[in-house]
Amino acid sequence: MSRLLHVASGPYAPPVPARELTVTSADGAPLHVEVHGPDGAPAVVLVHGWTCSTAFWAAQIRALAADHRVIAYDQRGHGRSPASRLCSTQALADDLEAVLAATLAPGERAVIAGHSMGGMTVMAAAGRDRFRAHAAAVLLCSTGSSRLVAESTVLPMRAGRLRTWLTGHILGSRAPLGPVTAPARRILKYATMGAGSAPHMVEACARIVHACPRTVRHTWSRVLDLVDLDHGVGQLQVPTAVVVGTGDRLTPPVHARALVAALPRCVGLTELPGLGHMTPVEAPELITGRIRELVTTHAPEEPVKEGA
Repeated sequence: MSRLLHVASGPYAPPVPARELTVTSADGAPLHVEVHGPDGAPAVVLVHGWTCSTAFWAAQIRALAADHRVIAYDQRGHGRSPASRLCSTQALADDLEAVLAATLAPGERAVIAGHSMGGMTVMAAAGRDRFRAHAAAVLLCSTGSSRLVAESTVLPMRAGRLRTWLTGHILGSRAPLGPVTAPARRILKYATMGAGSAPHMVEACARIVHACPRTVRHTWSRVLDLVDLDHGVGQLQVPTAVVVGTGDRLTPPVHARALVAALPRCVGLTELPGLGHMTPVEAPELITGRIRELVTTHAPEEPVKEGA
């Protein structure tokens, strides 16, 4: 299980949830789930990415919980969800379905936002009956459906087999990240964030990423290396907005544009100049605003209350 090393103060310090619960997925894997905000408010579900945790969404949770019921959970092996032998996109879809079933009432629909691997989780679940029953709209942040390693520009080299091979070995390294030092911050900023990212943003992301156990980081990197969820994009039948940073080296804008072209009900692409992969941290107000817009436009006016 991940060490919890997130920042303890400032806008990226995780707020205290109204309640916490453990949800059991289809294969028996336990998932740590947090619920923030008032009962009966419009529901938002936040799905974090590779090497992250619920702490990654701290800014969105803090802003939305005043008038939304915000549900966030740790992907298996991340945060406070124990590691599992089963690591696949289908397991991620199972986990999301389990969280939706445990936290939403029958007939209740939510806006679901996924970042990076969280977006892939949404794509993997797109054809599932339970997902379709509970999803009102989707926000895909900094994500892609296939060719993740081949399209990555973390290494400043010409695209081709050599770059793909080297990128796969770097992202899939078993080496420990160690403590959050000045060199570690510089490396993380280069790989995952825009050049203009403020130090407190870099610090928040570094703490979260460095808290992920190296075995979990490596195992999921192998899954992402082989991801092919192009079929899932076509099954995503709800209104879907897409956000990407133009400086994203992990999932460059080519992925976002491919998603927009393939989505049945795309409701907009936002390209953020100079921003990197960590868009919810780098542009917290904008991401929160996109979620609010989706709730206002596409979520039911009168959400079903628990027990209804």
